[in-house]
Amino acid sequence: MKIKVCGMRESENIKALVALKPDFMGFIFYPKSPRFTGEMLDQELLLNFPAEIKKTGVFVNAETGFILEQVRKYDFQYVQLHGHETPEISRILKDNGVGVIKAFSVDKAFGFSTLDQYKDTTDYFLFDTKGEGYGGHGVSFDWRILEKYELDTPFLLAGGISPDNIDHLDILKDKPLAGIDVNSKFEISPGLKNIELLKQLFEKIRTPHKG
Repeated sequence: MKIKVCGMRESENIKALVALKPDFMGFIFYPKSPRFTGEMLDQELLLNFPAEIKKTGVFVNAETGFILEQVRKYDFQYVQLHGHETPEISRILKDNGVGVIKAFSVDKAFGFSTLDQYKDTTDYFLFDTKGEGYGGHGVSFDWRILEKYELDTPFLLAGGISPDNIDHLDILKDKPLAGIDVNSKFEISPGLKNIELLKQLFEKIRTPHKG
C-alpha cells in the first residue's frame, strides 16, 4: 500500500516527513488552495530528495508550459492533474518523461466511462470527494461507489482518509487500489503536517498483519 502525503511546503516539515519515507510527496501549485506553495519551496531541498520518494507537483487547469517548468525546476517525477485537463495534456507530460496522476471528484453520479480516454496516458487515477473547489475537503465519499471501477489502471484513494476509517479499505481488496493520499486529516494547520500522527499511520499500514 503506497502512501502519498499532499500539501507540503514548509522546509522543516518536509524534512521530518522525508524521514518517514512516504512513497509520494505532493506540492500544490494552485493559488486558490490554502496549501499553495507560493514562494515557500526550497529548491535545493527538493533536488536532494531520496530517489525512492516520488516528488509530485499538483496542478489545477494550469498551462502545460508552466507545469513542465516546475517539473524541471524541482525535478518532479510525477504530476497530479486535479482539474479538467484533457487526455492530450497527459500525453504531453508522458512524452516528457513525467508520470501522471489524474484526479477525479467522485459522487454517486460519477460516470466511470469518463476514465476510458485517460487510461493510456495515466499511471494512476486518484479518486477524491466531490465538493466545491478542488480537493482538501477532509470529507470521505462512499468508497463502495468504486465497486463500479472496471479498469486495470491502479488508483490512489483520497478524501478524508484518517486513522478512524483506514481499516475500511478492505472493501476495495478486489480493486487495483495502489495506495492512499492523505492531507487535511493529518494537519496542524493548512500546509503543516502532524508528523507524529503520520508516523502512527505509516506504522499501521506498513506493519504486517499477524494472522
